[in-house]
Amino acid sequence: MTRAAVVLAAGKGTRFKSELAKVLHPVAGRSLLGWVLSAIRPLDLDRVIVVVGHQADMVAGEAQRAAGRPVVIVRQTEQRGTGHAVRMAFESGALDDVDSVLVVPGDAPMVAGAPLAAMFDAQTGNAAAMMTTVLEDPVGYGRIVRDGPGRVVRVVEERDATAGQRAIREVNVSMYVFDASSARRELSRLSTDNAQGEEYLTDIVEPLVADGVIAVSAPPETVRGVNDREQLAAAGRVLRAAMLSELMRDGVTIVDPAATYVGAECVVAPDATLLPGTHLEGATRIAPGAVIGPYSRLVDTTVAAGAHVTFTVASSASIGPDAQVGPFTYLRPQAELAERAKAGAFVEVKQSLIGPGTKVPHLSYIGNTVIGSESNIGAATVTVNYDGYRKHPTTIGDRVRIGADTMLVAPVKIGDDAYTGAGSVITSDVPAGALAVERNEQRTIEGYAERKRESRPT
Repeated sequence: MTRAAVVLAAGKGTRFKSELAKVLHPVAGRSLLGWVLSAIRPLDLDRVIVVVGHQADMVAGEAQRAAGRPVVIVRQTEQRGTGHAVRMAFESGALDDVDSVLVVPGDAPMVAGAPLAAMFDAQTGNAAAMMTTVLEDPVGYGRIVRDGPGRVVRVVEERDATAGQRAIREVNVSMYVFDASSARRELSRLSTDNAQGEEYLTDIVEPLVADGVIAVSAPPETVRGVNDREQLAAAGRVLRAAMLSELMRDGVTIVDPAATYVGAECVVAPDATLLPGTHLEGATRIAPGAVIGPYSRLVDTTVAAGAHVTFTVASSASIGPDAQVGPFTYLRPQAELAERAKAGAFVEVKQSLIGPGTKVPHLSYIGNTVIGSESNIGAATVTVNYDGYRKHPTTIGDRVRIGADTMLVAPVKIGDDAYTGAGSVITSDVPAGALAVERNEQRTIEGYAERKRESRPT
């Protein structure tokens, strides 16, 4: 039995009022399309086809990235309805050897693999299985029409429904599993004789009833699509709450889940602690014993065991075991703190290594720099790495003491056990064990304030 999926991702999503294709909008750390492709991954399908249209290249690229496997891209150059989109998938040849085909919209981020698998089971021996749910407010959805014994007989889109049919609360959520040969036959017969002038996929349900159409019911929150930004935010709340609940069950301390955001691709180990205001995004990894927050945003950042990160923004950074970061610290890409290193208050680090036990306590900029172990960088130190054309490196050795308000004008090297005097502008290498001081001798002018007052007009 060969099984495939067709993911419908061609529409623009006019209710989003956005230039970005609807399925590309992010929610809880993934695109809408990414959530759907993640849900079908456990089904172990033989093939995944994604139908693209609006912003086709961007959607195709996201599909290839998010699927975790090669996918077949089919272009629907004219968006003429869901039936037309599925027909394009069949006419592409990608479904020629398929027995059963799942059809799922690309804008249903809360769908899970289990109800989709249940549809495959229900379709066995039948022409189709379809997902339905019951809504308090079914406006906008196609209604499920059943006969006296309760069997599905057809789906009526809202624009084509009678007043009585609009009162039906059981709705179609545009998820199906079809016998491929039956679907192919009925798709070829679709017309555009309806209120929207489109080929409705729902119109093939009624002709398949004689060969068996089974309804599989699911809770609304697991199958509801996203059609505007308000629904996008609501979906995000549900997805984040579910992810945070799973993390807490797995041993992560989350002090205030309502004020904590963890993206879908993040990994947080047991015994880590997330304080209020923590935002974890991208491929961030948090090790056991690490404490993040309050009010820290980490993107694609790795935090090792026992590290503390507070009031910090970090992007593509690496924070080592028992390191301390913050408060009010900015770690830019390729910032790396080794074991027990510290980047303190109002410190910015970019493309630099801060060695084991080394401290940059406050008010400093460290860029394109390698610092050895057990060194101390005084307040207001700046590595002056840019000459207006190129970035230059600074190298600071082990056990170095950089005085407060030192400018290190790159390229420059500071040897092991060396010192710089406070307020110095260092433009030449400093040998190991040496003290470098660069500043003019202080000049004191006695009585200056009194003379200044006397010179002012009354």
